[in-house]
Amino acid sequence: MTRWIDPPSASPPESFSDLRLHPLAAQILHRRGISTLADARAFLDPDAYSPAPASDIPDMERAAERIREAIREGEEICIWGDFDVDGQTSTTILVQTLRALGADPCWHIPVRATESHGIKIPFLRKELDKGIRLLLTCDTGISETEAITYANSRGVDVLITDHHALPPALPNALAAVNPNRLPEEHPLATLPGAGVAYKLAELLLEGTAFSPEELLDLVALGIVADVAEQRGDARYLLQKGLTRLRDTQRIGLRALYDIAELRAEELNEEHIGFLLAPRMNALGRLDDANPIVDFLTTRDAVYARVFAEQLEGLNARRKFLVRQVYAAAEKQIENTPALLDSPVLVLAHSGWEGGVIGIAASRLVERYHRPVLLLTIGEDGIARGSARSIEGIHITQAIAAQKTLLLGFGGHPMAAGLSLPVENLDAFRRGIANTVQEMVRRAALPEAAISLDAWLSLDDITLSLAAALEPLSPFGAGNPAPIFATRNLRVKSRAEIGKEKEHLRWVVEDESGNVQEVLWWNGAGEESPPDNAQFDLAYHLRASSYRGEKRVQLELVDFHVTRAAAVEIRVKSARKITDWREEISPREKVESLEDAVIWEEGSRELGVRRDALTKAKTLVVWTTPPSPRAFRRAVETVDPEEVVLVFQDPQAFTPDSFLRHLSGIVKFILNRKEGKASLLEVAAAMAEREEAIRIGLDILAAKGFCRVAYEKETLTLSEGGEKSPEDAATRYVQLKRILKETAAYRRHCRRAAAEHFAD
Repeated sequence: MTRWIDPPSASPPESFSDLRLHPLAAQILHRRGISTLADARAFLDPDAYSPAPASDIPDMERAAERIREAIREGEEICIWGDFDVDGQTSTTILVQTLRALGADPCWHIPVRATESHGIKIPFLRKELDKGIRLLLTCDTGISETEAITYANSRGVDVLITDHHALPPALPNALAAVNPNRLPEEHPLATLPGAGVAYKLAELLLEGTAFSPEELLDLVALGIVADVAEQRGDARYLLQKGLTRLRDTQRIGLRALYDIAELRAEELNEEHIGFLLAPRMNALGRLDDANPIVDFLTTRDAVYARVFAEQLEGLNARRKFLVRQVYAAAEKQIENTPALLDSPVLVLAHSGWEGGVIGIAASRLVERYHRPVLLLTIGEDGIARGSARSIEGIHITQAIAAQKTLLLGFGGHPMAAGLSLPVENLDAFRRGIANTVQEMVRRAALPEAAISLDAWLSLDDITLSLAAALEPLSPFGAGNPAPIFATRNLRVKSRAEIGKEKEHLRWVVEDESGNVQEVLWWNGAGEESPPDNAQFDLAYHLRASSYRGEKRVQLELVDFHVTRAAAVEIRVKSARKITDWREEISPREKVESLEDAVIWEEGSRELGVRRDALTKAKTLVVWTTPPSPRAFRRAVETVDPEEVVLVFQDPQAFTPDSFLRHLSGIVKFILNRKEGKASLLEVAAAMAEREEAIRIGLDILAAKGFCRVAYEKETLTLSEGGEKSPEDAATRYVQLKRILKETAAYRRHCRRAAAEHFAD
């Protein structure tokens, strides 16, 4: 369970009163290390911040001068970028800048499926054969020693602009512009590729009619998408860039806003992270990202709309593939629990789409709080993959320690890519586990924990409070969104939302009857608080807009159940509860009872299923019920004077064994019952919840096994059906959750005190 750290007391300086901040916002600002009025103003207002000069970055002026020379001499210039959003925006920034200066550069963004990251000589050769005299990289190049040496051998000068970790020795480039060459505390040190490209553009555009501020919308996209640490110039550029994005004149971005149903004037960093960047990233992950430059610079509205629609289609496919990889990874962990004994998860599969495994790895990091490496095994026997890490574990260094087993690698402290022969995989897994374990020991990493910014009651949560916290935004790396918590809540209602039903929306209620909506992104299939359980909730708080109406939005971060759910059974207080759960041989006792109905499911050697219960003096609950609702309905149907608890657990299903058993019942209904049955009848036959049966039937239908029609609680089954692997995968996750809930409830029934089953 993730530990929650209560907020420390904070007394902001009296001078903070000049900022006119809400007291809670002032406290949060002070806790984040901002202690002077000048620093606070620079943090809150970009106009109060003084950006560092571009020339502070080593080799920046040399790069600018060489570009000016190339433009004067009419030399062919090629910009070499990368296929993620930071690379896409970096490339576009430099293309647009050089065009403004009168050049006509070409550009090359590697195609992930055939080139991967970086500069591969066979593809570089094709560009150089076109007569290129100057190669300008962005968001890549700092580790490409071999490729740069090759370019030099062809008489081509190379200018590197990059932000990735520095190699032991810099390549032999004319300029190596990288903020990692600055002291760690320098205000330019955390710039991503788009930020570095912008600072170069700033220098190049001095004294021209073209304002570099026209490029700030692209910079903001790159900063958020690359999760750059928001301090110094990175935060300043993001603040200015968000303002620019809300009024962008780029027809392509406007078309993307329309597709994403995003109101430009309300755009914030969350919209970039969850709506815009995923659509742009989908292009680089699953297709060729080179056309993105034309899309971001086009003046053709028809082209922009068509291309935006293509991005939408690719994004839908990306989400489906991510769900597939994530589910398959979870299946590997479920089948081999010993994997979780390692401080790092290394999983591989031959069928995973390489373009999305990094996203799935990030979700697994959140779930298991450890570094995760996912690799896809190609037909050439090479395992290629992506790594994601946690704070305190420099994953690229951990991978580098295994370099004798690798074909290549590169990345950041928190993310990396790698490739290795598949026969080295086991040795790599052992080696990186040892390395990460040593890193954990040296870093003395704490247990998984979140730091709370304040405890609030539900009636504290208002639109005015959300608005008062907004000056602290934009949030992200280096300036995380505040986390608040509320005690003693219950879920009043819950629903699955989203196009794929992948999210959850709860309505939570406190002990005073106050209610609030809570969103749990990608929460479908995750373990939730049981019905009627009391829990504390940790969440982000922000204002949002729905159909033009401002409202408060809570986004779930974590929850701690503080009081287990009482069994939701209400039997008459006069009813006697007899507890035979610990009896070694209860059968003889049960058979001696008079005027008793025995509720038994799974085998039916003694009694009847829930769909055949009748009134009787005594109800013997032989089979442990699948849910509180099923128990309550049985008691209401029998209306007994005495309830006897035996609670023998029926067969426990995995999702796959459940579906096999259900398919047998479906065949029986089709062959022997003319396709007619009831949900209750099928649920009773399997000793499971009706909800599980409904989900299971939906999965079988999505697999083309049968067609299902519902009329209230009656089923009509028929053969055939259209296959929908995406629907089957989504519902499979839901089935897994339901079966886990049923198993948990049955465990509760076995250990709960007998008085819990009576008024």
